[in-house]
Amino acid sequence: MTRPLTLTPLTPEAFAPYGDIIEPRDVPSKMINQGMCARHTDLAALDFSDGRAGISLFDAEARHLPHLVDMVERHPDGSQAFVPLNGVPFLLVVADDEGGTPVNLKAFITEPGQSINLHRGVWHGVLAPIGAAGQYIVVDRIGEGPNLEEHWFDDPFVIKSID
Repeated sequence: MTRPLTLTPLTPEAFAPYGDIIEPRDVPSKMINQGMCARHTDLAALDFSDGRAGISLFDAEARHLPHLVDMVERHPDGSQAFVPLNGVPFLLVVADDEGGTPVNLKAFITEPGQSINLHRGVWHGVLAPIGAAGQYIVVDRIGEGPNLEEHWFDDPFVIKSID
């Protein structure tokens, strides 16, 4: 049996407990390069218990609706930022933690130009570009030891449509 999970727009207020939306602000932090480039500074709180920040490229296969959410994961030792390179929207499933178990799942859909940074330890679904393959720059922890916990649901969730 599956449980329904409704998609909602990705807004800074709704996503704040889980991470940061990385997108230009209405007013840039400052103008640089002889006034020809707007700099939007420090848009995500990178957080690592140890190790260092690394930049990787992820090539993710397209997902389609309905989308089954049978597992979420988290990274206890570091935040994880996703910056789309080809503008493909992606599903973003997050959950609260209750004693080491993910609860109260929420599902968001990104808009073009939106990138995200997941806070350290936040339960989240797998990278799921919708309708087409996606390529992403990912900034996350590079270091010794495991930094991945998975939780598999006995009764998975399903996202049926984008409203």
